[in-house]
Amino acid sequence: MDNRKTPLENSLLAFVLVGMFVLPLIYIVTPLFDFANYSLPIWANSLGIVMFAISLYLFWRSHHDLGKNWSPTLQVREDHSLITNGIYQSIRHPMYTSIWLWAIAQALLLTNWIAGLSGIIAFGTLYILRIGNEEAMMLEQFGEQYREYRQRTKRLVPFLF
Repeated sequence: MDNRKTPLENSLLAFVLVGMFVLPLIYIVTPLFDFANYSLPIWANSLGIVMFAISLYLFWRSHHDLGKNWSPTLQVREDHSLITNGIYQSIRHPMYTSIWLWAIAQALLLTNWIAGLSGIIAFGTLYILRIGNEEAMMLEQFGEQYREYRQRTKRLVPFLF
């Protein structure tokens, strides 16, 4: 088993929890952040709804396809296998894609500089500090099989670049 759960990892997960759940909840149930409101055209709200729906589907699909291989932290278990089917056939990190979509939808739906942007800031920080470590861990665990998988898939968005 390879467990890379560090204090930084725990802090990043807590930061995402605050940015994507706690601050939005405070915004929704209290007037505390009203001073930081902004407005967007109605089409932006509609786009936010669509992005959030796609986000939820991708999140569910990636969990479904991972099965017992899913972990909220950087961890490879002894019976861990490389999943390359389902949504993972074209995207290496669909769960990250789903959370990016969620964070962008949050900014479009919660028109507040604090609650709206906190998801992008929190998840963006986690993503930047984590993705390299995750890719390295997968390379160490699965070697050439993961190298080949990386060459035929995109990290976040299929059919780009």
